[in-house]
Amino acid sequence: MDLHVNNILNDLEKDDFQAYLLTQFTNVEYVSGYRPTSFAFCIIKENPIVYASGMDMELAKNTSSIEVKEYESYDVMINELKEEGIKCLAIEPALPFSTFVRFRDDFEIDAKTYIDKQRMIKMPEEIKKIAKATEIAQKSFLQLDILNNPGTEKEVAFDLVRHMIENGASKESFDTIVTSGASSSLPHAIPEAKKLSQPILIDWGAIFDGYCSDNTRTMVYSERQQEIWDIVAEAHDKAIKAVKPGMKCCEVDKVARDIISGYGYEDKFIHSTGHSLGLDIHETPGFSLRDKTIIEEGMVITVEPGIYLEGEFGVRLEDTISISKKGEVIGDLPLNIE
Repeated sequence: MDLHVNNILNDLEKDDFQAYLLTQFTNVEYVSGYRPTSFAFCIIKENPIVYASGMDMELAKNTSSIEVKEYESYDVMINELKEEGIKCLAIEPALPFSTFVRFRDDFEIDAKTYIDKQRMIKMPEEIKKIAKATEIAQKSFLQLDILNNPGTEKEVAFDLVRHMIENGASKESFDTIVTSGASSSLPHAIPEAKKLSQPILIDWGAIFDGYCSDNTRTMVYSERQQEIWDIVAEAHDKAIKAVKPGMKCCEVDKVARDIISGYGYEDKFIHSTGHSLGLDIHETPGFSLRDKTIIEEGMVITVEPGIYLEGEFGVRLEDTISISKKGEVIGDLPLNIE
């Protein structure tokens, strides 16, 4: 049986649960290889099963590593579980409430993070897919001709996504951010139909074989912008250098935050230092002041400090890091783009 399924079965046994209910698409994919295009239910138990919609049956049967049945109704699923003697059911924390209420009268239920803990540590083949996604994204970024043909923010975002797909991505891993001038002070700015101004901040990523990449680069043009860029680059570099197994996530955040605070911009760094990624662009753990998760070998994280000066401009620099004996940057795109 698949290693991921076996590990979850061990967790269930320790906590006296008999089954684990998953509906989140990437969780279903993680344990079965099948990524739903419609709703699906995956139940991890001694004989795990996926209930797929009729629209997905061909796809599920061709890709799932565990048994697949066509979904008929909640009552059928519940009765089949009860016939197997299942009384205690664990659920993923993200399970929709509308699904929870269907099961709560028939089982003892509690939310468990077994799947999140499994997904925190990437297998070598998962890291290779993230590295390939990063390679595609960075190659595509370098194909942009911003200096000679700047275009609008929307046009640049469109071109970047097109390049990624042409280079082998299935799609972008999140809505590509291309922002410039004063709007770059908005961390999640939406590209506008306006000509690029200065500075230019681009946050983008590709998906390859289901796995995400994530980078941010900011191109600066004035002495003031360069001053802020240098501070962010120092925080970025020193946080990456500090990352190692055994640290707490909050300690990585503190390294970056202390540098930015030392220059007097503590209140201008308005988000966490990073996040994990994989099948989803944001996974557990996060790298905030509050997250005390211990860093382990096999984690893949982003480091993305930023300074945002409201009404003026913002600077963010981001790379994805694979954790072995230390933190190693995935990809080879320079921080300083000219």
